Amino acid sequence: MKKLSINCDMGEAFGIYHLGDDAAVMPYVTHANIACGFHASDPNVMWRTVRSAKEHGIKVGSHPGLPDREGFGRREMKLSRQETAALVLYQTGALRAFLDAENMSMSHIKPHGALMGMAMKYEAVAEGVADAAEALGLPVIGCTDSEMTRVFDKRGIEYACEFYADLDYDDEGRQIITMIHEAVAPEDAVTRVLRALREKTALSVNGNSVPIAIDSICVHSDTPGALPLAKAVYEAVADQL
Repeated sequence: MKKLSINCDMGEAFGIYHLGDDAAVMPYVTHANIACGFHASDPNVMWRTVRSAKEHGIKVGSHPGLPDREGFGRREMKLSRQETAALVLYQTGALRAFLDAENMSMSHIKPHGALMGMAMKYEAVAEGVADAAEALGLPVIGCTDSEMTRVFDKRGIEYACEFYADLDYDDEGRQIITMIHEAVAPEDAVTRVLRALREKTALSVNGNSVPIAIDSICVHSDTPGALPLAKAVYEAVADQL
């Protein structure tokens, strides 16, 4: 995870319910973060998504979330350090079984939604994520200048900081997590990404320039118009991947 990458949250369907066009987006990303059954997904969806990622030759990481399907893992819960570690270990272990079945290796861990936001704010949650990552020997996709990065730096946990091509930022330089993703025009996403790469800044919802880091670009398969957005971002940075 030392060079620029594009990661996408995937495998978030459940049973007969469809969410995001994962297979169509895969040619335009380098890493798939696959949901592990708590905030979304089920065993069949997980395995199907792993197989699709294998066909497209992209890397797979776990995307553990809070046990809140109704809220899609985007509502905070109170968790201790051990509860956080157990939650991440359990979900990542489940996904690893499908990777083993396909003779693939696990690339990374990326906390989902509110779990990511909690790890950015709360030391106990950040430590729990670090405990799981250390136990599994995996790097983490996280967010810059947060409890996550402070804990990871202190403990020597490898990580990459992501920039969101299709989410807004607040005046603190934090991504704004909403229950439903709004559409973003592909050209606007490209403008955001190129600004982030050149200046290491983003424009907040209030028009302020805020510092960010961009080791990995995140796109979401459930954002309306995800395919043209991912394609545009990929083509804009293809020579850096």
